[in-house]
Amino acid sequence: MENISSESIAARLYAIEERINNAAERALRNPDDISLVAVSKTFPPEIIDEGIRAGISILGESKIQEAMAKHEQCSSADWHFIGRLQRNKIRHALSIFSAIHSVDSLQLMESIARVQDETGQRPQLFLQVNVSGEASKTGFSPEGARETLTNFPRLISELNIVGLMTIPPWAPEAEASRPYFRTLRELRDSISSELEIDLPELSMGMSGDFEVAIEEGATFVRIGSAIFGKRSSWKPQRTPDSDDYF
Repeated sequence: MENISSESIAARLYAIEERINNAAERALRNPDDISLVAVSKTFPPEIIDEGIRAGISILGESKIQEAMAKHEQCSSADWHFIGRLQRNKIRHALSIFSAIHSVDSLQLMESIARVQDETGQRPQLFLQVNVSGEASKTGFSPEGARETLTNFPRLISELNIVGLMTIPPWAPEAEASRPYFRTLRELRDSISSELEIDLPELSMGMSGDFEVAIEEGATFVRIGSAIFGKRSSWKPQRTPDSDDYF
């Protein structure tokens, strides 16, 4: 694994924040309206702790077992779930994460509603929209998201749905992502207007295209390698107590 010091993480973080500020200025936006989710998946707790010391306040994880293993050591941060959430792991997810960026089906929404009713935990939720229609990606179609928000008002009132999320197709040029980000923003705007639902957040943009995402309205950007460097191969140690969430 690449040897990363707190100083190098701080320098990378400063550079990313400068790029966020510049992108916001180009779009005539307030940089304070944009939150950085530092994607810490596959990095060990000691690296994550260095990131927190450098100023990171939101961590993004995509596997429940990793997050459970890291959370106790790095609990001062705000944790967001960015991976595909299995319904049998919702209870664990709600115990750690204040936001889930990847709510990709009506069934998952219904399951979250049941569990949060039992636990009292009510995380912020983003509906994942498969704007590109790629078979390899999960999520609502644009019309599916609209229909779900239209047809299930009771469920929508119970859940803390704050916005939409998308992941565009990979492309070597960041500009190729712009149409997908724009489509998500326009979808959010039209749903909010038609249904009178407040959806202030857009989770879109990663290390390679976050500046374009900000120009198109992103309020959360998910950045990992540009902060922490090359992905490591760290995995949590499995113990008998962890069997229920693996």
